[in-house]
Amino acid sequence: MKQQNRAALRSKLASYKNHPGSFLLRVLVTLSTIITVSVLMLLIAYILIKGIPSITLDQFSWTYNSENVSMMPAIVNTFTMTAMSLLLAVPIGVCAAVYLSEYAKRGNRLVPLVRITAETLSGIPSIIYGLFGYLFFNIKCQFGYSLLSGVFTLSIMILPLIMRTTEESLRAVPDSYREGSFGLGAGKLRTVFKIVLPSAIPGILTGIILAVGRIVGETAALIYTAGTVAGIPLTPLDSGRTLSVHMYALINEGFYVDQAYSTAVVLLLMVMGINAASAFVARKLTVR
Repeated sequence: MKQQNRAALRSKLASYKNHPGSFLLRVLVTLSTIITVSVLMLLIAYILIKGIPSITLDQFSWTYNSENVSMMPAIVNTFTMTAMSLLLAVPIGVCAAVYLSEYAKRGNRLVPLVRITAETLSGIPSIIYGLFGYLFFNIKCQFGYSLLSGVFTLSIMILPLIMRTTEESLRAVPDSYREGSFGLGAGKLRTVFKIVLPSAIPGILTGIILAVGRIVGETAALIYTAGTVAGIPLTPLDSGRTLSVHMYALINEGFYVDQAYSTAVVLLLMVMGINAASAFVARKLTVR
């Protein structure tokens, strides 16, 4: 066994001598990986070290006041806004991707236009979405600073992401699946919803995970649309803040820096939990 390892090591060294660029590329790739992982671990460690000692039970009270600066209303608002945004954006994004991938004819000039538009919308800064939501939903539609304005704005933000990831997942499904379904007598609709979409679910869930991460971490767009009221909205037309907006407000006031770090810890754990749960569901669906 040791002799085989030595022989493999000698062959690698010989290949590196023949191609010095390969060794340099390996060093650069390894160094980039170490730097990326180190920066990520450093950020996580810094947030945990600064935030965990500041966490108290008062921060999880159902009512917010200047003494406990509770984050519980923000946690509830974050889950509510995430669920409502996904309920709006996911069906529209998936249906649009199904059309582009399965129903649009080859050579259709509309398809490249839609793809370029989606990629352009994905690169627009979030504050632009916030200003649009403020002018259209808050003022034009007269929703004011409300949960509904924030949900509509976030749905528009994540729609291109869900559409593009779903389309790529659908295009990655082998054509043999479709041909086999058609050969057994299934129609187009049955093939799409019984064969193609279930095969693409892991990729679709990946897009949804990315969308959830953007919703949970969004601040600029929600300040202009949902507002910064530290309470649980009783109706969709009431204002409310998410965890990211809550953390921004605490830092901006300058009196609750420690509580802002504890909010960052909860936000980090929430994102990690959502990603882990989504990955677990994706693995189960893939095995099934």
